[in-house]
Amino acid sequence: MQSFRSFLMAASAAICIIAQAEIKTISAGSDLQQAIDTAQVGDELHLAAGDYHGNIVVNQSISLIGSEKGVSHIIGDGKADAIRVTAENVHLAHLTVSGSGKSLSKMNAGIFLDKTAHHAVVKNNHIQGNLFGVYVWGPDAALVENNVIRNDNRLRVNSRGNGVSIWRSPKTIIKDNDISGGRDGIFTNVSKDNLFIGNYLHDLRFAVHYMYTEDSEVRENRADNVESAYVLMFSNRISAVNNVTKNSKEHGLMLNDVNHSVIRGNTVNNAKKCVFLYNANHNEFDHNYFQGCEIGIHSSAGSENNGMHDNSFVQNQTQVMYVGTRESQWSHEGRGNYWSDHSAFDLNGDGIADTPYRPNTVMDQILWRAPSAKLLINSPAAQLLKYAQQQFPSLLPGGVTDTYPLMQPTPTEHSHEFHSH
Repeated sequence: MQSFRSFLMAASAAICIIAQAEIKTISAGSDLQQAIDTAQVGDELHLAAGDYHGNIVVNQSISLIGSEKGVSHIIGDGKADAIRVTAENVHLAHLTVSGSGKSLSKMNAGIFLDKTAHHAVVKNNHIQGNLFGVYVWGPDAALVENNVIRNDNRLRVNSRGNGVSIWRSPKTIIKDNDISGGRDGIFTNVSKDNLFIGNYLHDLRFAVHYMYTEDSEVRENRADNVESAYVLMFSNRISAVNNVTKNSKEHGLMLNDVNHSVIRGNTVNNAKKCVFLYNANHNEFDHNYFQGCEIGIHSSAGSENNGMHDNSFVQNQTQVMYVGTRESQWSHEGRGNYWSDHSAFDLNGDGIADTPYRPNTVMDQILWRAPSAKLLINSPAAQLLKYAQQQFPSLLPGGVTDTYPLMQPTPTEHSHEFHSH
């Protein structure tokens, strides 16, 4: 009976709190911090169009909602965070936010979600000209959705912040944002169980940058005109699925010390290296489309036991650069990959080429390790090496072999956007 009474008392208190929640209209130029401090849990503060002094601290579980007909502009003084959230269950929507400080060490941001800001929602905002756009610093289950983030590009690249930064914030979702400027589009460090989906990331250093992150997913994002698109470092069990990138100056996908991850259905067009693997092991690559890069895939530093099948390597200047001494078989259960430079027959019409594909010669590996050896490329010794590899491939140092190369490319959801020339 006592427990039932306690339940009734708690339920009654919750009903009272809900009943007390109000919708309040705040006029432009009002003291926004005072309105926040005097609000009750669950209140909605609707900001009329106009300018508001920033450097506010949202210390109540409330909603700040800007005008959908005009611009509700919260402007910081250039010395701290324009908005800092410390309460849980805070919603920020339809606001324009600018004027953060420029201190990287203080992590100045347009919107800063503190450790206690669990279940924050940042949605449909225009966040412009700040050091960091949104900084998610330790809360659980934040949602950053459908915002336009334009960081301050006047700073040197190393002095810029990221569009969205995440630190120790599990179950964070970054969804359908348009991010450009600054250093990296989305950066996550020491986190887990995150989802980055449907974002458009452009004119950045890295589009998505993982560090020391586990059990997370980057899906259906698009990156244009970046240094490198999807950069995964020192992380495990990452799923990179159905992402697109074009015009990356360096890498479409980079895996540095990344293990037990899935790379599936991605489309990379026009990069220096479609894929770069460095000490990356036990990863699964399948149904990706790598086209028009200087190097299709570069594997080095002991990257081993990576599954490769049903990928399409199309019109890359060098399809594979494999620096290693072990044999790697890039096929699975009778299916390999498509190689646009592999001239082969398929006499039985099963879609599998009748001859294996071996992309690199011993001479290639010698040249990668000692570029000056190119002076000997036409020497009798070099010609003998080439002949020996053709006649006795099993006697020579390791490399990549695709025993079951495909006769036709396997399209991805977006590969039709990049027509072959």
